[in-house]
Amino acid sequence: MQNLHLFNAEQARISEKLGRLSDVWLDEIYRQKWFKLFVPKELGGLECSLPEGLKIEESLARKDGSLGWTVTLCAGAGWFVGFMEEELRNEIFLGKELCLAGSGFVGGKADLNHGEYTISGNWTYASGAMHATHFTANCELFEHGTPQLNTDGKPVIKAFIIDKADVEILDGWNYMGMIATGSHGFRVNQLRLPTQRSFVINENHSMLQFPVYQIPFLQFAEATLAVNICGIAIQMIELIAASFWKRHEYRKYDAEHLQYFTDLLEKQNGKLQKVRDQFYFAVEEGWAMLEETGSISPMHLQNISKSSRELTGGCRNATALLYPFAGLEAAKTHSELNRVWRDFNTVSQHALLIFPF
Repeated sequence: MQNLHLFNAEQARISEKLGRLSDVWLDEIYRQKWFKLFVPKELGGLECSLPEGLKIEESLARKDGSLGWTVTLCAGAGWFVGFMEEELRNEIFLGKELCLAGSGFVGGKADLNHGEYTISGNWTYASGAMHATHFTANCELFEHGTPQLNTDGKPVIKAFIIDKADVEILDGWNYMGMIATGSHGFRVNQLRLPTQRSFVINENHSMLQFPVYQIPFLQFAEATLAVNICGIAIQMIELIAASFWKRHEYRKYDAEHLQYFTDLLEKQNGKLQKVRDQFYFAVEEGWAMLEETGSISPMHLQNISKSSRELTGGCRNATALLYPFAGLEAAKTHSELNRVWRDFNTVSQHALLIFPF
């Protein structure tokens, strides 16, 4: 990737102060088309395979947690292009500075009357909300005020794509880390949308045949979140080691203590590399099957889910064991290490990957 020097600690501090990605970063993201990682080339996207996209996302997370996360979540919302009708795809995705933000939360109700939907609701945690051009929102369906239920008696859910001008941003992202993601909530009230602004995510009925749209959303989400956690963990471990050796310059640890830290660092890096390799092997094996046969077996999907959780667990374990060796530098609120620590301990709370199974 080009121009990675732009993604430095100074721009990270600027972004955190702004509460969104800096203009320098956004300009480069648009130029590189990273918000369109999984969008077809005919719509101005990169049309990445899943393994390709994951490696880009991890590399960005290693530069800055908010950077990697925002690209990942907005590119993930862009992945929904595979489930939209051609008319909607062409309406939304041709813009060079397209950015979709959204929420997996079912926070709205959509009532179908006279061929259009009336939507009201509140949605949480829309990463990239401050610079998004559109928002995706999940809603329970109604028709003339009557709830629409599936064969199991549960509400029918559809996703809608809404222009930024039609939403109210809710200033709700008040957390210690991932500040520059600007993951605010949003709401609409009695917004009227045509039926073609809705779509359903189902890998068995995607509108586009590129293999990435045949991956179930669960494994797609697990894998993309896991590489972000991994990227931030790698950056954090590098900063911990640098802080330790800087402390050694004036504390002068004895040979036994130095050997202990060196061995611990090597061991934890080795463990992390092992689970990272296993993760990418599972993803690439599943992707190869998908390209060859048009589907991924349940076993391979299970392997992707399992390896995503094992990678996340390995990151938690390694950073927790090494963190004390950073000293008080890690607790200085203005330090790069503290920002990365805050980012890691915010993003690793994501509900999708907290359980090991």
